[in-house]
Amino acid sequence: MTYEEAGNAGLLDQQAARESSARTYPRHLPFAIREASGVELTDMDGNTYYDCLAGAGTLALGHNHPAVTDAMEAALDDDRPIHTLDITTPAKERFVDSLMASLPDDVSENAKVQFCSPAGTDAIEAALKLVKTATGNDDVLAFRGAYHGMTNGALSMMGDTHAKKELSGLMAGVHHLPYPYRYRSPFGEAGDEDGATAARYVERFLDDPGRGVRDPAGLFVELVQGEGGAVPAPDEWTREIRRITRERDIPMVVDEIQSGLGRTGETYAFEHAGITPDVVTLSKAVGGGLPLAVVVYDESLDGWEPGAHAGTFRGNQLAMAAGEATIDYVLEHDLDDHAERMGARLREALDALEARYDAVGDVRGRGLMLGVEFVDADAEPDDAGARPADEDLADRVRTECFERGLVIELGGRGGSTARFLPPLIVDADDVDEIAAIFTEAVAAAVNAEVAP
Repeated sequence: MTYEEAGNAGLLDQQAARESSARTYPRHLPFAIREASGVELTDMDGNTYYDCLAGAGTLALGHNHPAVTDAMEAALDDDRPIHTLDITTPAKERFVDSLMASLPDDVSENAKVQFCSPAGTDAIEAALKLVKTATGNDDVLAFRGAYHGMTNGALSMMGDTHAKKELSGLMAGVHHLPYPYRYRSPFGEAGDEDGATAARYVERFLDDPGRGVRDPAGLFVELVQGEGGAVPAPDEWTREIRRITRERDIPMVVDEIQSGLGRTGETYAFEHAGITPDVVTLSKAVGGGLPLAVVVYDESLDGWEPGAHAGTFRGNQLAMAAGEATIDYVLEHDLDDHAERMGARLREALDALEARYDAVGDVRGRGLMLGVEFVDADAEPDDAGARPADEDLADRVRTECFERGLVIELGGRGGSTARFLPPLIVDADDVDEIAAIFTEAVAAAVNAEVAP
C-alpha cells in the first residue's frame, strides 16, 4: 500500500512511529493533508476543512495562491539560483524593494535589513545581538504572556514558563514587565482599559535607581500577543511605551512575525498606534509561505562587524520570489483593509457567543488575528471581573470544530483561548461558514460540559 492509499490512519500511525514526542498539532488535529487550496484543506480520506490556522499565520494568501505559485514556477523555469547565502541577486533586490514599499516612510527611509536563517525565532536572536551590540548593554525587557520563539534567547523572553521548566542555561538578564491584558489585569483590578497603569508601571520601574536591573539593551514587544492568546495592546499604551523608550534611549523591538503584513487590519500592527519602532522582526507571511526571516532596523543601530550574524539559509531565493509576490499582492489588493472588514464580520459572531455563554470570558484581537477565551462559568469572577481559564472546555471546542470541518488552534493562559488566523483572502461567505461551525461547536462543547 502506498502512502497515498493509506488514508489518515495509516499516515498518522507512521508519523507517530517515526517522529519525536515533541510533535504537537497531530495530537489534536488527527489528519493527514492530501491537498490544499485557498482557505480549504482536504485530508487523505477526502474530508474538507476551513483552515483558520494557516501555518500559524504564515499563509497570508492561503494555500497555492496563483500569485505565489506563478512566482516560484517562474524562478525555477528561468534557472535562477535557489540558494546564495547573502550574495545578492535580482530576486533579492526586488524582495527588498517590496518589503520597503510595505513599510511606512519613517521606517523605510532609515532602514537596514538583515536576512536571517529561515525561522522567526532567528530574527529574534539577531535582534537581540543587534541591540546588545549597539548599546553595549546586556539586560533586555520583555512582557508577561510573550512568545518570541523556541531558541535560547527567544525562549528566555517567553512568558509561558511551561516550555522553560526543564531547561537550564537560558539567557540571563531577561526581565518580564506587565502587559496590558484587559481581561486579566496584571494588577488584579479592573479599570486599565487604555493601559495607562501598565505604562506608568514601566516608566516608574525604569526610573527607579533601586529597580535591580541594569540599563537594558532593548525592549521586545508583540503589539498583539499571538501564542499568548490574541491579546492586543491598547494604542495609548503603545504610544506611551514608545515615548518612554525613546526618552531613555532604549531600542524598541516590535515582533511582527505573526502580526505583520496585513493580518491585524494595518500592514503592520505598530501602525495602529502611529509609532516608529527602532527594530522590526519579520517572518511567516513575508516569505509567502516559504521559510524566510528578516530584521528591519534603524541604520543608527548598524554597528555589526562583518559576519556578526549569519545563517546558511538566509539566501532562500524561492522564498524571496514568493515573498515579493505576496507583499505586492497584499498591498495592491488592500488586504489589510479586507482583513479589518472580515475580522469585524467574524468578531460580530464571536461577540454574540460571549453575550450568550458565561463560559466565553473574552473575545479580542485585531483584524484576522482573533481569540475567544473560555472560562469556568461556575466560578466567581476575580476583582478584575475574570473567571479562571477552562482549558478543558477550549480543548472540547477545538475537537468539535475539527469534527465539523474547521481547523483552529489554542493559545493563551493554559491553552484556554481558541485562535483564528485564517488566510487574508477569506471572503464573507467563508467567514459566515466559519462562524456558523464555531457557534455549533461551542454549543456542543458547553452542553456536553453541563450534561448530567
